[in-house]
Amino acid sequence: MEQKQKKPRSSNKKLSRRKFISNTVLAVGAFSIIPRHVLGRGFVAPSDRINLGFIGLGKQTTGLTRSFLEHTKDAQILMGSDVWTTKNKWFKGYVEQMYAEKRQQMGYSGVTTTGNYKEILDRKDIDAVIIATPDHWHTIQAIDALKAGKHIYCEKPLTHRIQEGIDLVKAVKKTGKVLQTGSMQRSWATFKKATELVQKGYLGEINKVLVNVGDPAIPFNMASQPTPKEVDWNAWCGPAPLLPYNERLSPSTSEGFFPDWRLLNETGGGILTDWGAHMFDIAQWGLGMDRSGPVKFVPPSDPKALRGMKMYYENGVEMVHEDFGRKWGVRFIGSEGNLDISRNYLETDPPAILTAETNENEDLESRGNHYQNWLDAIKNKQELICDVEIGHRSASVGNLCNIAYQLGRTLQWNPEKEKFVGDKEANKMKKRKNRKY
Repeated sequence: MEQKQKKPRSSNKKLSRRKFISNTVLAVGAFSIIPRHVLGRGFVAPSDRINLGFIGLGKQTTGLTRSFLEHTKDAQILMGSDVWTTKNKWFKGYVEQMYAEKRQQMGYSGVTTTGNYKEILDRKDIDAVIIATPDHWHTIQAIDALKAGKHIYCEKPLTHRIQEGIDLVKAVKKTGKVLQTGSMQRSWATFKKATELVQKGYLGEINKVLVNVGDPAIPFNMASQPTPKEVDWNAWCGPAPLLPYNERLSPSTSEGFFPDWRLLNETGGGILTDWGAHMFDIAQWGLGMDRSGPVKFVPPSDPKALRGMKMYYENGVEMVHEDFGRKWGVRFIGSEGNLDISRNYLETDPPAILTAETNENEDLESRGNHYQNWLDAIKNKQELICDVEIGHRSASVGNLCNIAYQLGRTLQWNPEKEKFVGDKEANKMKKRKNRKY
């Protein structure tokens, strides 16, 4: 039986709860032993927390960090990694300031940074990583993380090449770790509503889908600028060719514009894959093709065209990379009506389709917090909203389009075997030879 401790006979100084936490939480190691009752309401015991490391601290990380700091109670950010010393410094200051404000304590210090992401993977106290590097790094870092026993939240597009996705799906199945793709539109109420209307037949038989996203990838075409001393440029390029430095390719700060590595074949897939990973993803979801994809790709006759790729599913549905005049979005065309969906609108023609099961004033239901869903899947085996297979298949649509645009000829694709039919040149483009760095 546990004995009650006697109170001290006298005490000249009273240690307040806040001061105790402030003194105790100055280091991550100290934080990891704070008992639940000390943390009080709104805090989760360290033993219940998932310790996180961030790999890639660019523009996208600002929002991701805020999401994990503000909207999840059972995660703790311990470490960040970037090849820019300026971004490492920003990340440490930003996260520590946020924790200090959130916990109402002065001088919080508990976040470390490194220029080598493998140091995050070597830490036994880190359970999971968020990967927000340029696309050409995603799969290499994800597979390294899986080998190190880490769970993964990876930004979209999940992979840079089709074979990378095939390899990553196998690696996740082999390790049993949890990988969530950062296609957060899957958690939004409007996209959930749109796909439900399509799948439940309110548009009738779907015969065509229009997807408007940006241009296909282009080769590197930027002017060379002096390489800043704050970046390990060889490590930034990594498996990609050693490109000349340009600020538009990778700026020194984590704020401001989204960098242009997304546009390039060497490091991204054009806005075709960058936004295609969002909008082709919604088309795949609505059509019930999360584990499959189109079987035929027909590029436009004009080799310089940036729109016009036609894709056909086995069931005859046609999907077209086409600007239908409403910016980035998806239009489902059915025998009984149409539906337009984007981040800015959800409309049907006729309008009554939209309120078939609800009324105009009824709030739509989301699928929950995309980030919390990942954490819950790690802790409680909850089903993921966008698992590795879904992320891979949606990324593949954009990657397949890029190959068809580049070759300029009709391609037959077997989504079950994930191979082009009778086209050796196209199959070679499923992967690339990585540079030794």
